[in-house]
Amino acid sequence: MTDPVFFAPSRRYTAGEVANLTGANLVDSSQADIAIEALAPANEGGEGALVFVDGKRNFALMQSLKAAAVLCPADFANRAPQGIAVLVHPRPQQAFAMVGRLLFPQASTPGPMTGETGISPQAHIDPSAQVETGAIVEAGAVIGPGASIGAGTVIAPHAVIGRSCKIGRDGYVGPGASIQYALIGNRVIIHGGARIGQDGFGFVGGAKGPERVPQIGRVIIQDDVEIGSNSTVDRGAMSDTVIGQGTKIDNLVQIAHNVRIGRNCIIAGLSGISGSVVVGDNVTMGGGVGLADHLTIGPGAKLAARSGFMSNVPAGEVWGGYPAQPMAEAMREIAMLRRLARTRKQGDGNG
Repeated sequence: MTDPVFFAPSRRYTAGEVANLTGANLVDSSQADIAIEALAPANEGGEGALVFVDGKRNFALMQSLKAAAVLCPADFANRAPQGIAVLVHPRPQQAFAMVGRLLFPQASTPGPMTGETGISPQAHIDPSAQVETGAIVEAGAVIGPGASIGAGTVIAPHAVIGRSCKIGRDGYVGPGASIQYALIGNRVIIHGGARIGQDGFGFVGGAKGPERVPQIGRVIIQDDVEIGSNSTVDRGAMSDTVIGQGTKIDNLVQIAHNVRIGRNCIIAGLSGISGSVVVGDNVTMGGGVGLADHLTIGPGAKLAARSGFMSNVPAGEVWGGYPAQPMAEAMREIAMLRRLARTRKQGDGNG
């Protein structure tokens, strides 16, 4: 539920305003003045709440809605109870998210944890570092020699920005995060506990055991990237580790040295990407995906959750399984194994 202690609405919106902002069609124009001041799931709703219903399996929710307004597809519109403003949109969830960003802007972009503005007297900033006017550096944060922080960026408590790192404007570095050997663009969000730019896992066999290979590359993070809590991005060994513009990375993701990730990718939690993997634009990885080193994942590919990859994936294909293969082949194999198991069970029963 929306707790006004933590998230107060920026202001009230009306159903008519929501229709105009999202491009939705308000079915009954006489309901244009219905007030919206909260968001809720369709199975909860509540007074003043906007909900959305989408997908055939949720169709039954329409009849029991208790809300101020609902965003839904056209073929759901006549199922809403009386008194609820119906807003027809081809992509209800996308429209719902847009309204959410307007109604609760502080939930869309992280802000200062302490409420401080400017530079806290309890922060440690090297005299050679450059912090643009409008940046916020909270208590306990450390900014090293030669580093630069752009206007509008928030450095949260106990975050550490290493020597010569560059962070662009309107970004966020969460509490306890550390950044070193990195160049970071504008509007980049790095959540608490993330580690950016530490050594890659590079060792070579020696007479007394594994010996370290010096990791002398950088991490390059382009504009509008988001990196989840406690995720790690290793710096390159000789070349750079690169994360492309608009890519979103969940919590607890490991990205190894020399990895190159394209633009607008989505990488779910607990995924691990080994060294020197190349990921094309618009790739989606489910949770717990594992990629062996030196693979290439083609643009637009979709990788199923908990799959293990040991070979390249062509552009646009859907792969899954362990070891991963084209999804159609994986499903055929699963179906065959189930048939064999049933046959064996029936045979044992007859014996």
